[in-house]
Amino acid sequence: MDPASPIADITSFYIQEIGAVLFGTVFLFLYRQSKVVYFGLWAVAWAMRVLAALFGFELLRTHHSGWLAPYATFEFGFVIVLIAAARAGFASSMKDWRTVLRLISILPIFVALVWAIGQFSGLEAYHASDAVVLGFVYVYNFFTLRRSAGVGARIFRYSLLLLAAAFFEHAVILLYLFHRGGAPAWAAYLHHESYYDFALHCVMAFAAMAMWSESQIDRLRDLTGELDHLRRERKQTMDLDRLTGLLNQAALARRVEEPAGFEGVVVVCDMDNFKDINDRYGHLVGDEILRNIGNLMQSSIRHEDEAFRWGGDEFVILFRNQHTEIAVRRLEDIESRLRNFRVRGLGVLPISFSWGTADTAGRVLREALDEADRNMYTLKRSRAAERPPAG
Repeated sequence: MDPASPIADITSFYIQEIGAVLFGTVFLFLYRQSKVVYFGLWAVAWAMRVLAALFGFELLRTHHSGWLAPYATFEFGFVIVLIAAARAGFASSMKDWRTVLRLISILPIFVALVWAIGQFSGLEAYHASDAVVLGFVYVYNFFTLRRSAGVGARIFRYSLLLLAAAFFEHAVILLYLFHRGGAPAWAAYLHHESYYDFALHCVMAFAAMAMWSESQIDRLRDLTGELDHLRRERKQTMDLDRLTGLLNQAALARRVEEPAGFEGVVVVCDMDNFKDINDRYGHLVGDEILRNIGNLMQSSIRHEDEAFRWGGDEFVILFRNQHTEIAVRRLEDIESRLRNFRVRGLGVLPISFSWGTADTAGRVLREALDEADRNMYTLKRSRAAERPPAG
């Protein structure tokens, strides 16, 4: 220690000031990038620490108690802002300023108390009490961030805990040595930040950057998940027929062109008297019928089967890995239920439809679809020939 120096180690003072500026810049950068109030409050706190260190330097240089009041003011401001940061948490807004305002309101009382301690008990007593307060504030921040996840957040929290332990250690040494009398020369270094305090603050600042990076990665992961969900929803919506809720013609066209083969039964269905119903009862009734047919088909097939609205009143069902006899029984059940179809305000309105089936039997899906379509029209023509002429 240089006897001519106003403080124990002038290099340590410069490191303390440069470190405070550096840490404040880091937290200001994090705030500007993330808009997280927690980081912004830490930036403000370090700005106050810079000013406090300047007044502390003058206090040590002149030993004039008048410098103690502004020194204590900015030190207490540092404490207030860190408490506010702890209450805000790792969030983007500060919801409760009442605690901060209460603390600011007792600032004059605190400054007067500190000045009295410095006057009657010595500067060492003030530094000891200041170290105790800072230790508790860092512990408070440690516990308020306990829900934060990630390596960066854990390092940040435990650097806070180590810094709190360092401040408590300073307080114990100051109270014991200086009040015991005959304190060694090295104890004077405790009047300002030590080198390991600076190292721990460096770890904390870089951990804060890692914590912000992790939060950005988590946010990107969440956004990617939301985007994938929207893409799946959009794709599903594009493939659905809005009226019936079945897959639409475009989805069937893509299904036919897929290189992967289809094994099972293809069914093509067409309503026999849909045009007459539209002409007699109107399109609203026709739409209600189509909607209910879609619901009925969807509830009559398995999860692995697919039902499409091919166009107008024509439908296609793909029964995967199914026998033709079982597919026919399903269709007979649908037709039986449609014979008792009821329309609101009109009562029972029987619906009939024709269908054709085709087993893929190793063929491509398009060939089976064409065969099922031909079989459907064959059945429709035969039913029309059997129906008695009108009038």
